[in-house]
Amino acid sequence: MGGMKLLLEIVLAIILHPIAFVLCLINILGRGDLSALQKVVWIVVTLIWGIGPILYILVGDGKMW
Repeated sequence: MGGMKLLLEIVLAIILHPIAFVLCLINILGRGDLSALQKVVWIVVTLIWGIGPILYILVGDGKMW
């Protein structure tokens, strides 16, 4: 049973992370209050699998939409 749960979590992470990354990317590129360097840093941070978009929402005052 534990192996099946782990497999489901991996599949969900694979499917949902790209969606969250694209939504964050759209928001980051549209923000006028960030410098070019800050935008690059946040794009790199959101690439971190699983926690990147969460960090952007919590720490970077970002939005998904």
